[in-house]
Amino acid sequence: MQLDPDSIYEQLEARHILQPLSAALQQAGIASAISDARCMLGIVLGRDDAVLPHEMIARWQPEQSRALEALRQRRQTGEPISRMRGWREFWSMQFRLSPATLDPRPDSETVIAAALGWARDQAPAARILDLGTGSGCLLLTCLAELPQASGVGIDISAEALEMAAMNASQHGLAARTMFYQQDFATDLTAHGQFDLILSNPPYIPSADIEMLDADVRHFDPLAALDGGADGLACWRVLCPQIATALSDGGMGFVEIGAGQGKSVGMLGRASGLRLLGSFADLSGHERCLQFQKEL
Repeated sequence: MQLDPDSIYEQLEARHILQPLSAALQQAGIASAISDARCMLGIVLGRDDAVLPHEMIARWQPEQSRALEALRQRRQTGEPISRMRGWREFWSMQFRLSPATLDPRPDSETVIAAALGWARDQAPAARILDLGTGSGCLLLTCLAELPQASGVGIDISAEALEMAAMNASQHGLAARTMFYQQDFATDLTAHGQFDLILSNPPYIPSADIEMLDADVRHFDPLAALDGGADGLACWRVLCPQIATALSDGGMGFVEIGAGQGKSVGMLGRASGLRLLGSFADLSGHERCLQFQKEL
């Protein structure tokens, strides 16, 4: 069935829309064409979920055809589905995004799993600090899982903090969260000490950014990606800050880039931190380091 984009269809099986859309995306080299098409149709229909081929659509109209075509063009430039929706699911929670926030990805859930594995038994009422909070996904996920905990999120971007505050309110966590606009290279002592520190800082070497996938390179904020010439610029600042802000017996869990474990571990030791362990992501790559203050 070939649809006329200028016609109104009183009832239409979704596959008649999805099949040509998926084919166009596949032809453009998009590996996730089928699932993307289903999500894009969901967006046009005002749904958060994907639309399945057998579903019936009532009254498909020309303006919906035009909206879907606009989404197709955006997807073919590399824009991810999460940016089109304006939110990303992370740890089974929805987090709103803006151009100033990093798009949360499953690799970062490694940090959450490691942090919660320690905090649930050792510090269920932890005071948590998230350095470079962005959308707030690390801090707010931990707070959602630790109902006695409270937290502080710091970010240099006012727009990112606006999103983080919206996400905190959306998930009923605003009363246990404070956000501050601040470069984490500045003095943080006014915030006190913390039982649990989290961070997913910019760690991509500058020269590698052009090799990233288009959905990262063109749609994530550069400030959240660029880790300087060797990818370690943020760690030279961050490790001393973690050592200062950690309480005695507290733990820091940080996300690292590919092959950075040894270097970040050395920077941590030079700053008065002891590396207690590392954790691999679902692909088997070392993704998270656990630090404790040297006493």
